[in-house]
Amino acid sequence: MSTWVGRTAVEIAAAVREKRATPHEVVVEHLARIGLLDGRVGAFRTVRARAALDEADEVGARADLAGLPLAGVPVAVKDNLAVRGESTRVGSAATADTPADADHVTVARLRAAGAVVVGLTNVPELCVFGTTEGVHGTARNPWDTARTAGGSSGGSAAAVAARMVPIALGNDGMGSLRIPAANCGLVTIKPGHGVVPAGIGEGDWFGMSENGPLATTVEDARLMLSVLAGTEVVRAQEPGTLRIAVSVRSPLAGVTVSKPYVGAAREAAGVLARAGHRVRRAEPPYPLSLGVTALAHWTAGTAVDARALDARLLARRTRVHAAVGRRFLGGVRGGSAREELRRRLEPFFEGYDVLLTPALARRSPKSAPWHERGWLSNVLANTNYSPLTPPWNLTGWPAAVVPVGTLPSGAPTAVQLVGRPGSEAQLLRVAEQLEELRPWRRTAPLA
Repeated sequence: MSTWVGRTAVEIAAAVREKRATPHEVVVEHLARIGLLDGRVGAFRTVRARAALDEADEVGARADLAGLPLAGVPVAVKDNLAVRGESTRVGSAATADTPADADHVTVARLRAAGAVVVGLTNVPELCVFGTTEGVHGTARNPWDTARTAGGSSGGSAAAVAARMVPIALGNDGMGSLRIPAANCGLVTIKPGHGVVPAGIGEGDWFGMSENGPLATTVEDARLMLSVLAGTEVVRAQEPGTLRIAVSVRSPLAGVTVSKPYVGAAREAAGVLARAGHRVRRAEPPYPLSLGVTALAHWTAGTAVDARALDARLLARRTRVHAAVGRRFLGGVRGGSAREELRRRLEPFFEGYDVLLTPALARRSPKSAPWHERGWLSNVLANTNYSPLTPPWNLTGWPAAVVPVGTLPSGAPTAVQLVGRPGSEAQLLRVAEQLEELRPWRRTAPLA
């Protein structure tokens, strides 16, 4: 029977620092869990079994073990961030199978804090879409393996929800942390621009992409964010009375939000109102042009990332996405749409401290070979189920997701918390209030 599988990162690190566990035995247990379940879940492109055990032994021998915040904690890394000695395939056959000679800065920070990288997780090709499947594997939702884990950090989210690792590293350019976290019942935060080093692809999708944590508790998410940011994200004191706006309307015209996700937002609003906050229904002034702005930046980012790759080796949906994006490149690079969006939304956040929304519009699509389907069907599927995340990449403001409520199947629903720049600690404290007052089941009920 496993002792450490299913424990939080905070619990594991404390046990290792206090010599109640060794990094080796912790990693052995998690590797066994991966071996047992990943054939069903598809979280990992590659598992670093031997290398991870060697690294665990190195952590155990470190002179500074007693001060490591993530001592011996197994972590999974999204396969678009460099891990020394491993190739970075970004879900594609068009990328080179060449080992990286250095860690991405976020991976280096995790390792410096004592974490052990057990593997790289599956992503959709070039991390474009909100479902995770392709030539390197399919990531399924551990709560319902007939459905996708989401994307593009789908493999990382699936690994955490299935208890293969307590925390995982992902990133978010249009919702790529928040979408799979919402599907898989996890906590995440897309930090505001500049809080965590980015360095994702060729230009971070014009500065919209941010690296961040996937975890099962707010405490773990805060700890991991602190390590990634290189500075402690202090647990906020009791936040007092916050002004919280609740919006259950889709930012995109023509897209509706389904009853379970509306219900999740209303339930969270009730919890926060009973906690003493001033909760009001209020609609952010999203412009009608938001959908076009989002599509332009989404596709243009892919056009940049695909530029140096052999298009013949890309899936058709990716090729079309990049081709559409090339038409938008000039306007995205020289345009002012993002700044205009910020100016339009800033007055709203002068009146409210936090915006509460559903995290998704509906449950995730069926797990299927979406990479073999047409571009338009992929775009429509993505837009119809995840319209609420892109505005906050366009603004560059922080946004968190926490589980609230369930679907009829028993799988989780979730809400999104958005704040003005610099409000990461406050958002995590509000998330923690929801966790304290309405606890969730931390992981999926997989044997």
